[in-house]
Amino acid sequence: MRKNVAIILAGGIGSRLGLSTPKQFFKVAGKMVVEHTIDVFERNASIHEIAIVSNPFYIAEFENLILKNGWKKVKKILKGGKERYESSLSAIAAYGAEANINLIFHDAVRPLVSQRIVNDVVNALESYNAIDVALPSADTIIEVKGDFIREIPDRSSLKRGQTPQAFSLEIIREAYEIALKDPDFKVTDDCGVVKKYLPDVPIYVVQGEESNMKLTYKEDTYLLDKFFQLRKSDLSGEVIDLNTLRNKTAVIFGGSYGIGAEIAHRLNDAGVNVYNFSRSLNHTDVGDRQAISAALREVHEKEKHIDYIINTAGKLDKEPLMATTYETIVETVQTNYMGTVNVSLEAYPYLKESKGKLLFFTSSSYTRGRAFYSIYSSTKAAIVNFVQAIAQEWEGTGICVNCINPERTKTPMRVRNFGNEPEDTLLSAEEVAQATLKVLVSDYTGQVIDVKKKHYE
Repeated sequence: MRKNVAIILAGGIGSRLGLSTPKQFFKVAGKMVVEHTIDVFERNASIHEIAIVSNPFYIAEFENLILKNGWKKVKKILKGGKERYESSLSAIAAYGAEANINLIFHDAVRPLVSQRIVNDVVNALESYNAIDVALPSADTIIEVKGDFIREIPDRSSLKRGQTPQAFSLEIIREAYEIALKDPDFKVTDDCGVVKKYLPDVPIYVVQGEESNMKLTYKEDTYLLDKFFQLRKSDLSGEVIDLNTLRNKTAVIFGGSYGIGAEIAHRLNDAGVNVYNFSRSLNHTDVGDRQAISAALREVHEKEKHIDYIINTAGKLDKEPLMATTYETIVETVQTNYMGTVNVSLEAYPYLKESKGKLLFFTSSSYTRGRAFYSIYSSTKAAIVNFVQAIAQEWEGTGICVNCINPERTKTPMRVRNFGNEPEDTLLSAEEVAQATLKVLVSDYTGQVIDVKKKHYE
């Protein structure tokens, strides 16, 4: 079995971005860009080791980030050079004495690379020695001479390159050994070196994604921020150990039925001390901050620690705004949005003490308001923005704050609003609960985690 080493190319100085610090240290969604990037590879079960190639002036910064994030796979911080290929050469030299190694080069400023892309790249390395990632070109590409078109290539054969780019160590090392003997050597990426100097080696292309964008110019910061806002995280390819839940303490608000009840059931099975609060169980309304305070104080006095706080309480009345009573509007906002705020305010001291996890639930309707959902979808959008904001505010406390976005799920609330629906079109509460437990043992924060039926993925 070959060892897969992710090489994070972080040697740039960010001159085109116009910032005083390199672009890999730009903050978005609660973390630096490079932190998001390394997190992807740290979580992937097929990546065995990570090496960061840094500008020499920022090595101490990366040492601090390793300690802060607790990355286990980052084993080397290497010195990069002025040119991109010099950073690649630094990694090749660092691993040159090892056998059965694959090097997977990725730009530090592509933080939204998906687990699907990483998995596809690793799988392709089982059959090929050189891998690229690319997207079809949506625009017509023109070749010019001066200010005039020289040629218009066939767009169907053109793609836009991304990273990761991956190679067996033997191939990329041989390609560079030949390239460095060429007095006219000039190339922009590692696949270009292999293509030019080892033309008989096939380079397999993995399908990229639009969100796998590179932070280059100032305008990119706005687009990157929006991608993060709408990003749907998943846990595919990640190492999940539910044994870490044992002997933890969890508080669930809204756990009397549906998703909340199923989460409580599964947490109990995993050895968690679970406490359930809801209006129907013990007259606990998340819209009442004092009730939340009393519930958490009661649990803490008994258990001495609270590790997980989960709010599944929600209210949906599917009807036009002008047909909705004002009392219903106020109650929905109080439950869906103020309930989120109340739980967060009261959870903070307990989760700061335990470095615990805070988890909320949104809906697929949060991305766009729809008729008959004006209050519901707007409160669910507010929850997403709120989660992302406090995750960033609480970054230094050790508290992880996330939001689960389940697809249409069969719950009593949905049946009340939609009646009977074909069950094979709906998620079950059990599937959502299973994903919830995975999020609780992950180190995600500030994320929206999609839960979908497998046949829709």
